[in-house]
Amino acid sequence: MEFAGTVQDAFRGWFGPVWGSHAWIFAKSLAGIVAVLVPLLLTVLYYQLVERWVIGWIQVRRGPNRVGWMGVLQPIADAIKLLLKERIVPSSASKGLFFLAPIVAVAPALAVWAVVPFSPGWVIANVDAGLLVVLAMASMGVYGIIIAGWASNSKYAFLGAMRSAAQVVAYEIAMGFALVGALMAGQSLNLTEIVMRQGGDWGFLEWFWLPLAPFLVVYFIAGLAETNRAPFDMAEGESELVAGFHVEYSGMSFAVFFLAEYANMILVSTLTSLLFFGGWLSPLDFAFLREVPLAGLLAAPGIHWLLVKIAFFMFLFLWVRASFPRYRYDQVMRLGWKVFIPVTLVWIAVTGVMMLEPLASTPPFSLWFGK
Repeated sequence: MEFAGTVQDAFRGWFGPVWGSHAWIFAKSLAGIVAVLVPLLLTVLYYQLVERWVIGWIQVRRGPNRVGWMGVLQPIADAIKLLLKERIVPSSASKGLFFLAPIVAVAPALAVWAVVPFSPGWVIANVDAGLLVVLAMASMGVYGIIIAGWASNSKYAFLGAMRSAAQVVAYEIAMGFALVGALMAGQSLNLTEIVMRQGGDWGFLEWFWLPLAPFLVVYFIAGLAETNRAPFDMAEGESELVAGFHVEYSGMSFAVFFLAEYANMILVSTLTSLLFFGGWLSPLDFAFLREVPLAGLLAAPGIHWLLVKIAFFMFLFLWVRASFPRYRYDQVMRLGWKVFIPVTLVWIAVTGVMMLEPLASTPPFSLWFGK
């Protein structure tokens, strides 16, 4: 963090007088966007390869292993194939909306990363209402799916889009209530401040995963539903709807939907790590370890801790897909409306009670709410 600040100050000193203040702000913002989006796109590219490897391992078979050493060039080959593949538009489709739908789906999935911090100061826009921005952006992606289903003029695509809309409405409410719980515990809408409130002298015991455990479970499962991942892939159920809302898409248009889905999966993993597992804070940040030379290095916060946590939850997405069958539509709706929403409402009340004095100052509640 200090190194990044030093480099930024050096570049401002060199180029600020030449470019002017406005040009410098633009260049700085553009560099931040590139620094976030390029690793994100590369992660999406290779995440699908890891997914095929992991599912192959769980199913006791080999994943892709032909293109390049151990199949490491398979994502490049897939990208080239999609880039060169013909883009077919149905004759009866609404062509303007047909082309607009992938953009509407992917734009919020990429824009939301502007407010996601990776460490103190490592964020494109450190806005005070960051959590609200995340919730608003996450709810916009479904419009791309609905537009795609309607504009394709296909019964399969339209049914998939309607399923997705109903599913998002059901699980967006529960996800919002889970974020309200994190907001209450962190006492801020700023994601950096929520992470910093999970720091202290007791390491991972001070993270919000323990007092907000029901919110954690609901948020992650609702994240599976929001991203249309198994076992909640109602919008693209192959056995019922062929390929769902993107059945008529091919080439790069299909790849853009693919990018939006995987970017949202990474976002859910990142927010789970930030809101419930201390973000970049070390799980070994205990007061008695900070003075020990080697253990003190393990207790130091850093972006590497956040990346490890994100990788773990990204793996959970793949594990769930390979382990659980698809739910029936009525089961998905019942879980969202009759289980998750009541559970989150009850635990919001419980969290409010835990934050009241004198309970908030009494161990163990003082670990989380007595700061």
